[in-house]
Amino acid sequence: MQAIYVDKHIPRLLAVKALKRIWPNVVFSPLSPARFAHWPDPPLPGARWVRVRNRLCGICASDIALLMAEADPTIAPAALPGTNRFYLGHEVVGEVVEVGDGVRNVRVGDRVIMDTRFQGATCLSQEIAPLCRHCAVGNFTLCENASLGAGPRGEGGGWGDSFTAHETEIYRVPDDLTDEEAMFVEPLSTAVRAVLRRPPEAGARVLVVGCGIVGLNTIQAARAIQPDCHITAVARYQHQADAARRLGADTVLLREDPFEVVASLTGARVYRGMFGNRMALGGWDVVYDCVGSARTVQESLRLARARGAVVMVGITLAPLKVDLTPVWYQEVDMVGVYAHGAECWHGEHRRTYDVVIELLRAGKLTTAGLITHRFRLDEWRQAIQTAMDKRSGSIKVVFDYT
Repeated sequence: MQAIYVDKHIPRLLAVKALKRIWPNVVFSPLSPARFAHWPDPPLPGARWVRVRNRLCGICASDIALLMAEADPTIAPAALPGTNRFYLGHEVVGEVVEVGDGVRNVRVGDRVIMDTRFQGATCLSQEIAPLCRHCAVGNFTLCENASLGAGPRGEGGGWGDSFTAHETEIYRVPDDLTDEEAMFVEPLSTAVRAVLRRPPEAGARVLVVGCGIVGLNTIQAARAIQPDCHITAVARYQHQADAARRLGADTVLLREDPFEVVASLTGARVYRGMFGNRMALGGWDVVYDCVGSARTVQESLRLARARGAVVMVGITLAPLKVDLTPVWYQEVDMVGVYAHGAECWHGEHRRTYDVVIELLRAGKLTTAGLITHRFRLDEWRQAIQTAMDKRSGSIKVVFDYT
């Protein structure tokens, strides 16, 4: 087995964060808590466990943040016990090559994607009964027993040749999906879940901040779920703006300041105070912040109309200094999203993955043109640099094991 992983070693993390200012490549040095390691394939730890050989895996910004030591050890999840090693790569499709005697959901030869494997243990993978309130309805990301550490944990990830997982931590891919479509089910699910957390109404004005892959997926999810809404997107690079228009954005702001165009697009009034302080009265009905920085969160809250909503889709693995006064002064709802789980879809209780596959089959979601670069695993440093540098024209960079 080979895999790239990051150990939860706080002293090493702090040392790397400090040294990065003068030695950027310290993240690839022996000082780093990140490793590219090889070891013999571990035996399956139980009867309901499987081994998956990887075919294709996307490079996600959250994986890069862990690798580049951007996570702050004071964020809330860092206080939880249970996970001391993070195997990178969760946007992965692979083939089952070994199953335990108790496995019933998949068999050798099936193509599968990660479901809850990258999120930590759940009641199901720890074989805990009764299930907690969230696992009982399919929202495994919110498991209340995730940090108990009961039972074994899987090894390996998508940034490697293979991984092991409890059978409840993977999802069998329908035969009519290509490998590329299957790989995109997971990242598309985050966007679909984000839009379903605050779906726009017919005629609504929607703002999507950021046109990386998260923002582009959110644009097409919003268009698929509510065709009769006006979508404005904020992009940084021309290739992102072009993709945003292709995927459903009505208006794309490339160099324009959202505060300077909010009046013409939504009818809002913008007021300017001292110290560059700006506030809009009126604004977008729903803002999907697909960046998650302190600046974008603060501006999103000020650009949403009273009793509108800001959905945090992008993440920053560090505490943020943000003015939250619009939350009470304009009663703006601030909503968080983590991965995927269970949704209410046309009055039915459905898994997010099932909803995404339905929309892919209907042609309402697409993966066409989103993979811009492919690398072998031994080219991992070049792959990461390409994914980080959007001037390369990258949208989704993948490791191709086929």
